[in-house]
Amino acid sequence: MASLVYFSEAVKIPRETYLSKLREVRETNLIKVITGMRRVGKSTILQDFRDELLVAGVPKRCVHFVNFEERQNLHLTDWTALHDELETALDPHATNYIFLDEIQMVSGFERLLDALFVKPNTDLYVTGSNAFLLSGELATLLGGRHISLHVLPYSFSEFTLAHPGQSADTLFRTYINASALPEAVNLAKRAPSQVNQYLREVLDAIVRKDIVARATIRDMANFEEVTRFAFDSVGSFVSPRRITDTINAGRKQKETGMSHNTVENYLRHLTGAFVLYQADRYDIKGRHLLKTQQKYYAVDLGLKNALSGLGSDRNLGHKLENIVYLELRRRHHGDIWVGKQDDSEVDFVVQKHAGERTYYQVAWSAAESETLERELRPLRKIRDNHPKILLTADPDTATIEGIRKVNVIDWLSSSANG
Repeated sequence: MASLVYFSEAVKIPRETYLSKLREVRETNLIKVITGMRRVGKSTILQDFRDELLVAGVPKRCVHFVNFEERQNLHLTDWTALHDELETALDPHATNYIFLDEIQMVSGFERLLDALFVKPNTDLYVTGSNAFLLSGELATLLGGRHISLHVLPYSFSEFTLAHPGQSADTLFRTYINASALPEAVNLAKRAPSQVNQYLREVLDAIVRKDIVARATIRDMANFEEVTRFAFDSVGSFVSPRRITDTINAGRKQKETGMSHNTVENYLRHLTGAFVLYQADRYDIKGRHLLKTQQKYYAVDLGLKNALSGLGSDRNLGHKLENIVYLELRRRHHGDIWVGKQDDSEVDFVVQKHAGERTYYQVAWSAAESETLERELRPLRKIRDNHPKILLTADPDTATIEGIRKVNVIDWLSSSANG
């Protein structure tokens, strides 16, 4: 097995995928809502877009950027104070670009956005670090008046840009075992021994600011145990009841057990903070979602490794599945399900909004004929003409009975949607 390789020079990577989408919706009559876990790079994307506007000639007086995590802006976390300050700064004769970073820290931010949106000559951009930003009252308020952009850690293509001159094969072995959070990538070049500590502190900040701030977590040890279990179960079917039964079975009789309702609540908050993503099961033959068991995928494999402490080359197949899931989320805006075909499993069913669908099977290697047959069998059973793709780390490619076997490094490096 190849060892992990780290590099010495930090490189700033423009997040062109996200920036291009912001350019497309510039000055449209919509609120641009940018979501994603803390430290995935939302603020940097917003700052880069702001800088583009200034370079393009937008007057500085027309660009208003407020980061609510900066100490000097703490007095603006009441929506009326912020509204009044912005109102006095707006230029009534030009387009004003308003950037509000980590908007969920503002009390009454729903009313603030409503008040700013109706003002003439404003183009409004906001970021937030939890899914609840687009739920409840704000979802009603923004109905038909917003467009969302979800940010993830570095894709493999972005990761390669951060390491110029290195081969894709070498970088992929690093990528599948390391963090793709932008600052963790830079830290790994300067002080690799500090990366895990940084990642644990990121997770701690998420728990404190985005979970505990919204929910009552009575037992942090239980919460951490559920988080660790979910990370360790990446690529496996789980349910709140199964997690509960497994954890409780490992406890001594005198210890208090958890209820599956508590576990379900913890999982909801982890997905709400974008630490985990839930993929529901879909019955391909019956054409309906199944209510039992799901899979959870980690937003970042470095976080998973830092929490579990497991060796880097363990469970490569499940790690590869996690990477493919995240890449599918980057490329597609439709639903991503885990497929069930009779008694077989199809790793991913991607349902696009236009009615198109693609099936994906993921395996670390299908070089052995027996393994290849096992991976192809579920795809063969599907009786429709939608594309079917087998992704592996094998160097060879082929088309077998209409099923494309594709090298996953080539697929990750490609800008195509397939």
